[in-house]
Amino acid sequence: MTTTAPRRRALVIGGSIGGLFAAHALHRHGWDVQVFERSAAELSGRGAGIVTHPQLWQALAHIGLDPADRLGVPVARRVTFARDGRVIGSRPFPQVTTSWDLVFRQLRAAWPDDRYALGRSLVDVTQDDTGISARFADGTCVTGDVLIGADGLRSSVRQAVVGDVASTYAGYVAWRGLVAERDVPAAAHSDIFDVFGFCLPPGEQFLGYPVAGPGDDLRRGHRQYNFVWYRPADEATELPRLLRDATGHVHTVSIPPPLIRDAIIDEMRAAAEAILAPQCAALVAATPRPFLQPIYDLESPRLAVGRAALIGDAAFVVRPHPGAGVTKAAEDAITLAALLDGTDDVPAALVRFAARRQPAGARMIERARHLGAYLQAQRRTEAERAAAERHRTPEAVMAETATLDF
Repeated sequence: MTTTAPRRRALVIGGSIGGLFAAHALHRHGWDVQVFERSAAELSGRGAGIVTHPQLWQALAHIGLDPADRLGVPVARRVTFARDGRVIGSRPFPQVTTSWDLVFRQLRAAWPDDRYALGRSLVDVTQDDTGISARFADGTCVTGDVLIGADGLRSSVRQAVVGDVASTYAGYVAWRGLVAERDVPAAAHSDIFDVFGFCLPPGEQFLGYPVAGPGDDLRRGHRQYNFVWYRPADEATELPRLLRDATGHVHTVSIPPPLIRDAIIDEMRAAAEAILAPQCAALVAATPRPFLQPIYDLESPRLAVGRAALIGDAAFVVRPHPGAGVTKAAEDAITLAALLDGTDDVPAALVRFAARRQPAGARMIERARHLGAYLQAQRRTEAERAAAERHRTPEAVMAETATLDF
């Protein structure tokens, strides 16, 4: 009589894009995988635009998904606009721009519902030589051979296995918005909608690109334009003001979009009219409810502790300038699954994972800081200011933003 060895079990904490990449990759290597998401409702509408890279397409193919022409909107050119609307920079730059929703839904649709648990908020992690357990706020406890923390900036897994890791405010915020294609004025549409557009007010940066419309609609006239506008905000004075809601409560880290005060949004729209190119100001004006994202850096000092590993934003929170957060999470997941393949020594495999991905994350953090240097409200020396200014020309910004060529 022969017996079949039990499949090794992986617990993935965090059901967003990074967690689903990990689940798919581990499953393809023969693991029994369960995903646990803290939200009680299915994730959707949780992100705006993202930029794809060849590595992201390769990651999707690796886990058996072929998005073909359904991953996003092809964009052929990058253009920079002056304050008066003139084109002051232009270069060919073929790229596909997409949305968080579109990528998430493709990953989620391919993952079975009975292996994806909602409403599971992690409260503790325990482990020994034989396994690792996750205990949730609802009283349930599950045990596996490995646990993957893919639960983002406020990672409960990181807190449980590494401890407190402070995020560092970068000195500026991003205003973000999505505009329905039908709501973009005709003049602005003809200039900016089909390009990756930039505007560079002094010490600031505006960029945007087309993405799929509601329901992943890629038809012309039914798409959306995603924009990000980086603006300096002093941590001691301006940031608390931006994060204060109508009741007077000052939120930490970020503020839920519905709680942003109307007066703050009105100020932002007035600033857009005053300093942005007309094409960009028109997008801001047409956005029903822009939202605010303070920009932070975070580097976990450890990516592996025993049988637990951190991936994606749980490991490194990278400023958005390289446009590669989703790609980095996918590469983390695929590297991890490959190193766990064919070994019974999970802790040793995770040590190898950390040795490989810690330097990769550190390089991306440094690259993002480099790209965002001239946006920071305060710099320590004239040399730093001069170095930053050299990298804010239209040519440099168009060549370096949202690329992995470093």
